[in-house]
Amino acid sequence: MSTFRDDRPVEECGVVAVRLGDPPNGVDGPAPAGDARDVAGLCHLGLFALQHRGQESCGIAVTGGSEFRIEKDMGLVAEVFDEDRLDRLRFAGARVGIGHTRYSTTGSSHRFNAQPLTVRSNKGLIALAHNGNFTNARPMRDRMLDEGAVFQTTNDSEVMINLVARYADLDLIDATARAMTELEGGFAVVLADRDRIVALRDRHGVRPLVIGRTDDGGYVFASEPAALSVIGARFLRDVRPGEIVSAGPDGLTERQVLPPEPTPCAFEWIYFARGDATLDGAPVHEARIRMGERLFHEAPADVDLVVGVPESGLAAALGYARASGVPYEIGLYKSPYAGRTFINPNQRLRERKVRLKLAATGAVAGKRVVLVDDSIVRGTTSGRIVGLLREAGAREVHFRVSSPPIRWPCYYGIDTAARKELAAATMTVEAIRERIGAESLAYLSEDGLRAAIGIGRTCTACFDGHYPAGHPGDEVEKETLEALGVL
Repeated sequence: MSTFRDDRPVEECGVVAVRLGDPPNGVDGPAPAGDARDVAGLCHLGLFALQHRGQESCGIAVTGGSEFRIEKDMGLVAEVFDEDRLDRLRFAGARVGIGHTRYSTTGSSHRFNAQPLTVRSNKGLIALAHNGNFTNARPMRDRMLDEGAVFQTTNDSEVMINLVARYADLDLIDATARAMTELEGGFAVVLADRDRIVALRDRHGVRPLVIGRTDDGGYVFASEPAALSVIGARFLRDVRPGEIVSAGPDGLTERQVLPPEPTPCAFEWIYFARGDATLDGAPVHEARIRMGERLFHEAPADVDLVVGVPESGLAAALGYARASGVPYEIGLYKSPYAGRTFINPNQRLRERKVRLKLAATGAVAGKRVVLVDDSIVRGTTSGRIVGLLREAGAREVHFRVSSPPIRWPCYYGIDTAARKELAAATMTVEAIRERIGAESLAYLSEDGLRAAIGIGRTCTACFDGHYPAGHPGDEVEKETLEALGVL
């Protein structure tokens, strides 16, 4: 089912994986909470750093020796993992752990869809955590069902873990490489057996995945560098598109399985990634500043103040102000206590949700304002924010968007919307301007976006409808697919 959070594309998922180095003196003991060799605690810290990538559910799987333990549930990391639950993941010999924080894009929001997923095979117990979507999951799942496979969840990640388990004559790395050649879409995946982590990225590198090294000779994989930093790992590099990297008893091994055709998701730099991230060599904060600068050169306005929509529009607003020479002002206050979006019981409360999170400050009173945000999906929330500024006395509001118009749905792990619900797919810019009630409206061009990110090609399918990693065919709502048992 298509959903929205603050009228913009919803976060994807975050993954983290830790493989400790050799134990001191060759002896593994139970790591106390907070110890540098506490795998569960390290994964827990990593998930906190990735919480912005998914707020519906989270989980951690820890393994080593003869033990394999997993804890997962619905909710934020702080809600799911108290000390008692983390203690259940701490045991002598724990060497490997993977964690996941989830927002559902395929597979509805239920506990059985929380990750990591596990499966028993001739390779032993395998755990998997996944960010992205497999666009050919539906026909592959149908084929497996016809062959007698049993699925426990409705998400596409289970297709991959079953595929890996089916290659009984191959070890984990070779089986994963084989599965990788059969899967399509945009995805970053970490798998774990009792002694190793296997990490991979699709050949287009749509979803991010980075590698870090710890002082004890261990390795960390994560969706963003922030998770490496909080764990205490030094950034090594990004996993390359089409590559498998394994961290095991023999250290780090690398294999280029598919020829790379890099087109990482542009929305990582527009909105999803934390501002302190550097992905595929391109710093996120600096890219957002450049988006704002280019936005001014493409769409200047005669105004008194530049205001950004917290949090994702702030860096672009700063860039717009720097390029224009117009003062940057805190014109909107975001409540730190609003928390995640809740299910509102009626339309009136849904319409008031923006007031729970945002309030206009007196700085805009009597001023002509440029309001900068990262995107417009439907335009309803954007219109309410414009209304807040007017209520606070803004004389004019000129809306500027630091991305091109979103005209197509995403099939690579971002929950945008059905195309019929995307404002830019069915309305002109002028009609959207009227809907949101601004004096003017302008978007950053695709050329301006590419120049701001600065890495060459990126996936811009949601803007131009060209899907570099393929798509599942006719657009079908998730709830319909789930009712048919194919997601």
